[in-house]
Amino acid sequence: MQRHLAEFNFGTLAYPWDDPRIAGFQNAIAQVNAIAERSPGFVWRLSDDDMEATQEDPAGPLADRPNTASTLSVWEDAGSLYRFVTKTLHARIMRGAPDWFVPGDSGFLVCWWVPAGTRPTVAEGMARWQSLQRDGDTEDCFGGRRLKSLSLAV
Repeated sequence: MQRHLAEFNFGTLAYPWDDPRIAGFQNAIAQVNAIAERSPGFVWRLSDDDMEATQEDPAGPLADRPNTASTLSVWEDAGSLYRFVTKTLHARIMRGAPDWFVPGDSGFLVCWWVPAGTRPTVAEGMARWQSLQRDGDTEDCFGGRRLKSLSLAV
């Protein structure tokens, strides 16, 4: 069975979406997403409209996390995701994270393997992240350190 790598990442913005103090982040989102979609190994990401609806759903998986910025995507392998995160505009933009996100509440990342063709949900991503927080890296989910080691092992 062929498998792909799902990833969910999120953080809480320090200011409301329309606040000029996060304009650098807001202005970069479309460009970073476009780079991701053109990157080798990219498979799919949850659309902006669907992510926004999930973030604003008062009964949804992010209901207890107002002002969240998040991404849910699928990649062919760990190396493809890791290269996108560390070797593209994404890395440069995320250097501004301390100015845009609540201290200690940003850059949360969880990865897990899915059968090729699977489109995970934000609810699944949050459940995987909670599992990662509770149990650490497992066969079912893992964080950034294991992502890096898997990408370097290729």
